[in-house]
Amino acid sequence: MKKREAMLANESIGRLILRLSLPAVVGMFVNGLYNVVDTIYIGHSVGALGIAGLSVSFPLQMLIGGTGAMLGIGSASIISRSLGAKNYERAEQTLGNNIFSVIFFGVIFAALGEFFLEDILKLFGATTNILPYAKDYMAVIFLGSPLILFAMSMNNIIRSEGAARTAMASMLIGALANIILDPIFIFVLGMGIRGAAIATVLSRVLVAGWISHFFYSGRSLIKPKLNQIYPKKEILKEIFSVGFPSLLQHASSSFVFGLINNLAGIYGGDLAITVFGISNRIIMFSRMPIIGIAQGMQPIVGYNYGAQKYSRAARTVRLSNLIAMGICGTVAALLLLFPKAALHLFTSDPNVLEKGPTALRIMVSGFFLVGYNKIGGVFFQALGKAGPAFIINLARPILFFVPLLMILPRILGLNGIWLAFPMADLFSYLLTMALLLPYERRLKNQCTQARGDTP
Repeated sequence: MKKREAMLANESIGRLILRLSLPAVVGMFVNGLYNVVDTIYIGHSVGALGIAGLSVSFPLQMLIGGTGAMLGIGSASIISRSLGAKNYERAEQTLGNNIFSVIFFGVIFAALGEFFLEDILKLFGATTNILPYAKDYMAVIFLGSPLILFAMSMNNIIRSEGAARTAMASMLIGALANIILDPIFIFVLGMGIRGAAIATVLSRVLVAGWISHFFYSGRSLIKPKLNQIYPKKEILKEIFSVGFPSLLQHASSSFVFGLINNLAGIYGGDLAITVFGISNRIIMFSRMPIIGIAQGMQPIVGYNYGAQKYSRAARTVRLSNLIAMGICGTVAALLLLFPKAALHLFTSDPNVLEKGPTALRIMVSGFFLVGYNKIGGVFFQALGKAGPAFIINLARPILFFVPLLMILPRILGLNGIWLAFPMADLFSYLLTMALLLPYERRLKNQCTQARGDTP
């Protein structure tokens, strides 16, 4: 365990980013793969309306995921800084407050799914034809939300102490179990889209078991204690303030995707919702490596900032940005060149394959800028700077995307919806640059006044 702390403090930045990010990238890649496989199975078994049902369900899944990200990233930021400052008691108190919060929010989501499911789905764009598929899927997901929240938040905490391989393993277990269980419930048991949701929840049971084993096996720097699982106002306040930008980003993206579903239904009907559902799955999957880079970067930045090694924190974010933008540029080029091949993985519907390539090309034309925005937001969260992280995470979906969606479709129709994607990417990139570059310079100046800030 001391070796892990020495690694965060002293190992070369490039090697450390590779060591912590590669497992996170692999884990996020495989974790995102189950969403893609879900869609592929549903597309080739249930059909286009099944994919549309997943599209309507996706914003609600983002709300659950955003809550897990808020709790996990907020807790991870405190824990990594506490470990850097050798304050192990505060780190364990934070872990306990995270578990309390997971239980609290899990019960809330389960109740929402039980009593308000149909109304919520209609709000997020479910038409008469799509509603039955979305209900079958989300009823199960809402019921299993405590397990989903636990898995997501604890992965961030495990990664905050530098145990990137363990976090990767938990995501691999969940994703592989989901991929194996999907065809059993969808095809063998004939449960269709509901079977896909059951497979997702059952896979999280395995993840919860793996995570619990890690904390109680003695391999963790900290472990859950029953006397720490109670709300502590000061810690909860910091968890929510630091992690809230992630929730806000997910919630605002959820709102935007719900808005797109509604607008797509107006301008293009159920077919347009299906095209958006597939294209959005492709884009979200393509973002997984960037999220992995950001997750690998977070403990390096948080630990070294807590240890007053400011130049290491600044160099970490610069190198992470270069890697992320290189990955995004490669993905954008591939999707611009071969959009129909990507769409064909999900469906053989001739109408989707006719309309989809144009939509996908437009949507990914600004994707090469996405990495910079993600790295910038996580950098500020790692430092506990809620203000800039709040602005960065809010900017793309609310400040830019919503106004663009209100204006462009009125002028360009359905293509205006797709064009809002690259334009929001561009404006978000410019804003993140304006916030991040001055702070990098400030860290560089601080490092000359701090002791022990070695290259």
